[in-house]
Amino acid sequence: MAQRRKLAAYVVPMAVFVALLGLDGLFKRVGDSFWLSSPEYWIYPLQTLICAGVLLYFWRDYPLNRPRGLALGVGIAIVVFVIWISPQTFLKRPPRFTGFNPDLFASQPALYWVTVALRFLRLVVVVPLVEEIFWRGFLLRYLIAEEFERIPLGTFSWLSFWIVALAFGFSHSSEDWPSAILTGILYNGVAYWTKNLSTCVITHATTNALLGIWIMQTKQWGFW
Repeated sequence: MAQRRKLAAYVVPMAVFVALLGLDGLFKRVGDSFWLSSPEYWIYPLQTLICAGVLLYFWRDYPLNRPRGLALGVGIAIVVFVIWISPQTFLKRPPRFTGFNPDLFASQPALYWVTVALRFLRLVVVVPLVEEIFWRGFLLRYLIAEEFERIPLGTFSWLSFWIVALAFGFSHSSEDWPSAILTGILYNGVAYWTKNLSTCVITHATTNALLGIWIMQTKQWGFW
C-alpha cells in the first residue's frame, strides 16, 4: 500500500497535467466560440490549480530536501534559457507571436493580471515540480529498478539517462525538440551532480522564470 502511494505521488501529477493538456485539442474541435476555439485560456488556469492541489496532497512523499549545488543549478538554468531563445535571438528564425496571449484581456486589468499571475504560477512553480518529480525524481530511477525509491537520486545509468533525456525532449512541441533534448541532458546532469531533487526543481524554475520574463518582453507567446 505504501509503495503504491509512492508510485502514485510521482506519476499522478504528470498524468493529470497531461490529461488536462489533452483537453485543449479536444475542445478546439467542438465549437467556434472563443472559449472553445481557444480553450487554453481556461484549461491552463484549471490545470495549474488542479495540479497544485495534487502536488500538495502528495507533498510529504517527495524528497524535497535542502538544495545543494545551487550555483551549478542557476548556471545550467541560464544556459538552458539561452538555448531556448537562440533560434529567434541569434539564428534569426521567425519570431513566435502566436500562442497564449494575455494581452487579449488588456482592457480588463483585473482579468489580465489574474491571467498573467496564473500563467507564471504554472510556468515557474507547477511545471518544474510536476516535471522534475516525474522525470528526474521517478523515471530516471525507475528505469534502473522497479523499486525506484531504493535507488539514490542521481544514480547513473546510460539507459535511463538517454530514455529520460529523449522522452523529456519529445514531450515538447516538435519545433522545440532540439532545445528540449539538450535541456533534458543538462537537467539530468544537475540530478547526477547534485543528487538533490530540490536543486533540479529550482534549476527548472529559474529557466522558466527567465523565459517567462523574456516572453512578456518580446511578445513571443509561442514559447509559453
